[in-house]
Amino acid sequence: MHWFRDDLRLADNPGLAAATAHGPTLCLYILDEGGERRRLGGASRWWLAQSLRALSASLRERGAELVVMRADPADLLPKLVAEAGIDLVTWSRRYEAAAIALDRDLKETLVGAGVTVRSFNSHLLNEPWQVSSKLGEPMKVFTPYWRAARAKGEPAAPEPAPQRILPLPLPRALARAAVDLTDLALEPARPDWAGGLRAEWTPGEAGAAERLGDFLSGSLGGYGEGRNRPDCVSTSRLSPHLRFGEIGPRQIWHACQTASAAGMAAGGASDIDKFLSEIGWREFSYHLLFYNPELATKNYNARFDAFPWAPETQALKRWQRGQTGYPLVDAGMRELWATGWMHNRVRMVVASFLIKHLLIDWRQGEDWFWDTLVDADPASNAASWQWVAGSGADAAPYYRIFNPVTQGEKFDPRGDYVRRWVPELADLDDAAIHTPWQASASALRDAGVSLGETYPMPVIDLAFGRQRALDALASVSGETVLSR
Repeated sequence: MHWFRDDLRLADNPGLAAATAHGPTLCLYILDEGGERRRLGGASRWWLAQSLRALSASLRERGAELVVMRADPADLLPKLVAEAGIDLVTWSRRYEAAAIALDRDLKETLVGAGVTVRSFNSHLLNEPWQVSSKLGEPMKVFTPYWRAARAKGEPAAPEPAPQRILPLPLPRALARAAVDLTDLALEPARPDWAGGLRAEWTPGEAGAAERLGDFLSGSLGGYGEGRNRPDCVSTSRLSPHLRFGEIGPRQIWHACQTASAAGMAAGGASDIDKFLSEIGWREFSYHLLFYNPELATKNYNARFDAFPWAPETQALKRWQRGQTGYPLVDAGMRELWATGWMHNRVRMVVASFLIKHLLIDWRQGEDWFWDTLVDADPASNAASWQWVAGSGADAAPYYRIFNPVTQGEKFDPRGDYVRRWVPELADLDDAAIHTPWQASASALRDAGVSLGETYPMPVIDLAFGRQRALDALASVSGETVLSR
């Protein structure tokens, strides 16, 4: 049996390969929402439904079926394995504390019953414990982490998908416990808010491969600079495919090298290195999560436990709805709501605005992203929010506060990104698109903008919010923090 989890693909899936090489194989997915693992957010649940459909179709083409069940794996697996006469169980490793504990207990139970259990790494280039400092300690800063990871050499080449999978039939009593994908109720119904997600994404292994191919032949060219531009198609958008294991980092790594060697990649060596370093940040996030299991709920830097957050319910709601009065922030939050995704530069801006200008606890933002992102990842989501907050490992200094106006003017200079997602400002000229409150009355009138009616006034003054954040940090650190 191969137990699919966050590895919803056939190629470069060593656990599946080992199971199918052993003999007839049961391909199983279990929706477990009763344990200690964090429940998937709404956007991720939608993606999971599509990804499971794609996986099921791929398995069927190779002669197998995806058996789906809703249960507690700790109860289900030992019974299923015993009654189906399974002698080998494989799975891909996960790295959250609850998942590690579940896998450890299951392995002990199954091995005690005479079953062979083999787990594999299909999610990362390196296991979290395989990269360490010269003293053998966990790494705390990205640059030396990535240097040490690169020094380990090229990752293993990905293996192709099995051409044929002999199915292992379930006994009739067990087969009755299987459910249809629609029975999992992963998709929204009333209301159905997923129209924008359906228009934007093609979940599944084939969709991931297509997305990678388009990126290598297109946006990779100039990626080193272009990745900061939300007004352009400038990034790979592979993150949700990686999150659900529809593609693995080894596949991405070798595809980049192969395309470059064949002259088929749009970018040069510097663009490829910069892109692969983003894969490195994902690796570093899992390294942090493994050694800090409470990364999504507890400050990595304990000094921030005493930070004087000033939660404001209305300000949080305005941020969530893209109604802050700052066009770049609002564009990002609306893109997120419509598509389940947001450009990485804008993610940093909206996170900084929430944490520092509004002084709202980073965990509130992390939780909102967890529910609304299709790529909500247990490691990257938490590590990135703590990075922006200044409370995490390798964190941006707290006094580094993103100004949404200057960020917009620099990275969305013509306002194309804002105009797409904040259409009520579309007729403002470039000079006013990021600062509508500074536009003349005639310019606002000509553009059909009525501040406070068709578009909100700013929720907070930027200078006031910045200074308040710096004062708050000083109260924790005991030091005077100079505005920069």
